[in-house]
Amino acid sequence: MGTATSQDTGVNGSDAMLEVSVWRGTTSGGAYQDFEVPAYENQTILDVVSWIQHYADASLTYRFACRVGMCGSCAMMVNDQPRWTCRTHVKKVLKGRKLKVAPLRNLPVIKDLAADMDPFFDKWVAAGGAHQPSASRTEPIPPVDPQDPIRVEASAGIECINCSICYAACDTVAGNSDYLGPAALQRAWTLLNDAKHDAKDKILDAVSGSGGCHNCHSMGSCTAFCPNDLDPMSAIAGLKRATTRRFLRGGR
Repeated sequence: MGTATSQDTGVNGSDAMLEVSVWRGTTSGGAYQDFEVPAYENQTILDVVSWIQHYADASLTYRFACRVGMCGSCAMMVNDQPRWTCRTHVKKVLKGRKLKVAPLRNLPVIKDLAADMDPFFDKWVAAGGAHQPSASRTEPIPPVDPQDPIRVEASAGIECINCSICYAACDTVAGNSDYLGPAALQRAWTLLNDAKHDAKDKILDAVSGSGGCHNCHSMGSCTAFCPNDLDPMSAIAGLKRATTRRFLRGGR
């Protein structure tokens, strides 16, 4: 067990300590390791993980960058729920004095708290996530109504930063490795409603397949856990409607 040094004290100079279990290992094997970490006021989960790496075990592997909820790279499982650790305050998730921190669910583990994001981004591309312009820079932008409800709903997806919180929260992904996942399908919905995108049929082809939108069980975990308050479940419902309409009209 890692322990605090003698000079470390907790909130207001007290000796309050947190009992933190951290996953150590890879996809092929590992176990939780326990650490005692000083408790401080306004302490985030990322602060806790950083303290362990700085003062208890320098070999602990994890990711972070901006620390202000802009990049999403610090996403981890905290007490079995996916969260941005830089924005999650300890006092909001603490159970007694205990915390459990693990790598994101539904992804391979490179080491410790660092998940392999390749499958997530591979599915983002497979869902048609790359923009294909319908016109050059010199051509006029097709007219759109920015107040159209569908446009408003689809445009909200642009705020996705691909942190994979929704992917880790999704039970369908957990049970079906072929499922494209909420973030990839939300991106597909955004581009499907983008007048400047020129591959709408390709998107509908991609999201109609065996791992596509119709695998979604509409449980809503993706929307419930999104730190940016996006609504992937509604985007997936839009794709279901669009693919069904095309099928009924005799499309592929």
